[in-house]
Amino acid sequence: MRAVLKPAHPKPAAVLFDCDGVVVDSEPATFDLLAQDLGQRGLHLPRAEMERLFLGGTIERCGSIAAGLGADIPEGWSAQFYEKLYARLAKETALMPGILTVFEALEAAGIPFAIGSNGTLHKMQVTLGQHPGVLERLAGRIFSGRDLNMLKPAPDLYLHAARCLGADPAACVVIEDSAPGAQAARAAGMRCMGYAPHGASPALLAEGAEPFADMTALPKLLGL
Repeated sequence: MRAVLKPAHPKPAAVLFDCDGVVVDSEPATFDLLAQDLGQRGLHLPRAEMERLFLGGTIERCGSIAAGLGADIPEGWSAQFYEKLYARLAKETALMPGILTVFEALEAAGIPFAIGSNGTLHKMQVTLGQHPGVLERLAGRIFSGRDLNMLKPAPDLYLHAARCLGADPAACVVIEDSAPGAQAARAAGMRCMGYAPHGASPALLAEGAEPFADMTALPKLLGL
């Protein structure tokens, strides 16, 4: 009799998504604006170095790191930058390719999902609000680490999202693209899939994220 192979992982009880770079394609515009702003303040960094330093963090943390590197960061800089960023993102922020396929597969399988981001709720309303169908299907399931004072890499944000979905944290899967987010997932005891369409960074892999490059492949990777 042929043995029945069990899947490496059971179907998740819930799936928790980061927002920027996972659900919405907001990171290129954010890094462009950040490079322009910091350049005017005396700090010029290659894009790869900016991603290493800033990806997954808050704007406040970006300002603190930039000041430590010699940039002239004035008081109130983060609030001013947020306003410029909101205006930039409001012009056009696309969804990440394949994310709707993932949402549809989760809904078909009856698996709840949510967003947990270090970004502000207002920022997510600006970006996700351009896609009313997505915003509607995520109603009540968008969580801001900054607004809730539950910033990654601490596990609190993802644990909070799991509680709100009524899911056992150990049975949740997190979809991340940054090392701080993957660290938060690991600290929460959750499996982490690392979305890396251009190749996973060593920092992401070091946090135990399982890399994948094609969002449309995610349902199969989740056992759906």
